[in-house]
Amino acid sequence: MKSFSIRTRLLSLSLLTFLLLTMQTHLSRADVGTAAHYSPPYTPTACFGNDPSQFPSSNLFAAAGEGIWDNGASCGRQYLVRCISASVSGTCIPSQTIQVRIVDRALSSSSRPSSNGATIVLSTTAFGTIAKSSAAAVNVEYQQV
Repeated sequence: MKSFSIRTRLLSLSLLTFLLLTMQTHLSRADVGTAAHYSPPYTPTACFGNDPSQFPSSNLFAAAGEGIWDNGASCGRQYLVRCISASVSGTCIPSQTIQVRIVDRALSSSSRPSSNGATIVLSTTAFGTIAKSSAAAVNVEYQQV
């Protein structure tokens, strides 16, 4: 009877360990990059041209940098984005994570980004939600959803 109890406990402990490791892996899928911002005009876009329905009503959208552009496959993808640091202390707005939709390619957007070479270029509304608008660029954690 004791061996059954020990086996059950070991199995339970193994299952619990597996679940905790699985959850930890899930939480660490985000990448780190840079975010800049851009202003109107936002159209035409490389993804959807002049279609006004491409923009979410929240105005939380972005242009993909070359690292995530993926030959246009990123069009319509959604990303969670969070400011993690900047060259000036206090630039990030703590505890703010936004979900943005990719509607354009940063390299060919109608409006120029505030900083070249960014991983993702956020609309002014999106950028201002996670960081002080006066910053040209910030370091972000981002994850496709």
